[in-house]
Amino acid sequence: MQHLADEQRRIRLGRRHRLAPSARADSVVAVADAVLALHATDPATVFLSACARLSQPGIAPVEQALYEDVSLVRLLSIRNTLFTVSRELAPYVDASNARSVAAKERRTLLKYLAEDGNGLDEQWLTLTERETLAALAARGRATGSELSAAVPALRTKITFFPGKKYEAVQGVASRVLRILAAEGHIRRDRPRGSWTSSRFRWTPSEPWGPLDPAGARTELALRWLRSYGPATEADLTWWTGWGLGQLRKALAAAGAEEVRLDGSTGWVAPGDSSPEPALEPWAALLPGLDPSAMGWADRSFHLASEHRAALFDRSGNIGPTVWWNGRIVGGWAQRADGEPVWRLLSDVGRDATVALEAEVSRLAEWVGGARITPRFRPPLERELSA
Repeated sequence: MQHLADEQRRIRLGRRHRLAPSARADSVVAVADAVLALHATDPATVFLSACARLSQPGIAPVEQALYEDVSLVRLLSIRNTLFTVSRELAPYVDASNARSVAAKERRTLLKYLAEDGNGLDEQWLTLTERETLAALAARGRATGSELSAAVPALRTKITFFPGKKYEAVQGVASRVLRILAAEGHIRRDRPRGSWTSSRFRWTPSEPWGPLDPAGARTELALRWLRSYGPATEADLTWWTGWGLGQLRKALAAAGAEEVRLDGSTGWVAPGDSSPEPALEPWAALLPGLDPSAMGWADRSFHLASEHRAALFDRSGNIGPTVWWNGRIVGGWAQRADGEPVWRLLSDVGRDATVALEAEVSRLAEWVGGARITPRFRPPLERELSA
């Protein structure tokens, strides 16, 4: 069995995730495909993750891909989380993950409607969705508030968790729109405000074509191994959210090959077990929830355990990170005036400091005057930004 040490995993990360200068991409789509999916719960993360990997970073090319070319799309999918993927990969993500997420969202809302006791049922939901889609088609694009003004049913309020101590009365609009988006009938368009805003407009869309879920899982597993391998079953299970049986069938169908890691065994794509040549020294500033930081369940090959408390929030979300040669060595933030600030948690030497200062300047240049506050804020980010 071929042995791929942790250093090899860090070399692959720098090259395949387009983080080393020699590996940077010329297009946003190439970046997205390199890491498969860009975390999109926080809209700024898509821009920060993409620009860290672009040879010519900028807001305009990301917006062009998202809203003009629509070569990147946002999907509620993997682990019931919003991700941005390339349009070419989207049908596989839809069939392997998003369809089941959409079905669960629909079942959950129907359950809440039934518990409310006001006669709201599946027929009511279907009619509300039709009216919403018709209103959106007539306008071309609209915010949730604008659609609620046009469709009275969207202004309906129901009681969630009746009888519980966390009982709450809420409107149904956001949940109806969430279902329509998860099923592919609508998509998020340009937000109201800047590129950091999450107040998206909605626009009509078409559901993705039918793909066999098992075949889609096989394709997604194969692509994941090419980007993140070598990795363990636990890593891929965590990333996809699939059951162990589904995962093992996908690995077998993909022809995955077993390799020996430092302290465990893992998997690579077929023919991908040979060591790779070293990279030039590289530094990176990555945003919270970046795929290179969150892509594995076990991150010990690039993250020292003593750094976790400073870089993660209480829910396990990682904040903005500083990288040197495939390792997380610190964190960064923006001050109130927009100035990027960073702190090392490891002693990495003068060369690393010089390279990181260059990355800070590169980041500040394309971000301009935008103020970015991560949605999930770990202790170090809060301290640095204060």
